[in-house]
Amino acid sequence: MTYREAYDWGKLRLTEMQIPDAEWDAWLLLEYVTGMKRAGYLLHRDDVVAQSHWEQFQSLIGQREKRIPLQYLTGVTEFMGLSFMVNRDVLIPRQDTETLVELALPEVDGKRVLDVCTGSGCIAIALQKLGQPIVCHGVDLSPQALAVAQENCRRLDAEVTVWQSDLFAQVTESYDVILSNPPYIASKVIPGLMPEVREQEPLMALDGGEDGCLFYRRLAAEAGQYLQEGGKLFLEIGYDQGESVQALLQDHGFEEIRIHQDLAGHDRVVCAVWHPESKRPPKPIVYKE
Repeated sequence: MTYREAYDWGKLRLTEMQIPDAEWDAWLLLEYVTGMKRAGYLLHRDDVVAQSHWEQFQSLIGQREKRIPLQYLTGVTEFMGLSFMVNRDVLIPRQDTETLVELALPEVDGKRVLDVCTGSGCIAIALQKLGQPIVCHGVDLSPQALAVAQENCRRLDAEVTVWQSDLFAQVTESYDVILSNPPYIASKVIPGLMPEVREQEPLMALDGGEDGCLFYRRLAAEAGQYLQEGGKLFLEIGYDQGESVQALLQDHGFEEIRIHQDLAGHDRVVCAVWHPESKRPPKPIVYKE
């Protein structure tokens, strides 16, 4: 079996199974197994593939045929030019979310930053590596996701602290910038998603409740308690959720609300500024008998 024959076999198998981007996925899996780049392939495509590589390639093609995402098979994905470890415990970082990071980057220098629903840690880590926040924290409800985020912090030497929290439940500090890419897909929509998403990615990172706005209601109601005067909130949204999220933020006292589009021209991020009429109320005093 030569490299050319292996590649052609992989392309054919994935095409027959109607896998999106079959040719590209077959190439990336061959590259992952052999370490061979395009130039090397062109020079050596008629050389014989090592038996161990051929067996591993066959196995990965078989798993991709079962609609396991490519990123879960290779264990890595690129986000904002950085390589992140991913597995089935975290949502795969997407280009859509780069819009959120790009909008927030000019606002984080010298600031205290919190990423809510941090997942793989890609947002917080990208901001810490590409910006200059003085503090960068991330919280998530899933301990499995936090283990991935911690490993990504280690791999990328990122000064980001993450811990478990149901949104703000275990947050005790205040911040200049809060970001979140929460679950925002309506429950009824999930069965119609691609198998790679609905069957492989963690449901708790996808399901935004009956109308997809469950977490936006909580974020709009609670985020102001953890923002400094003039602090900024950045939320990733679904393409049809801009007006709904804008209204929620207005109802809870946020100002200067703007909806931003992604590269495809879809509503993708809502930004808002916190100008409370009064300071955050003090915590109640607990009297002990």
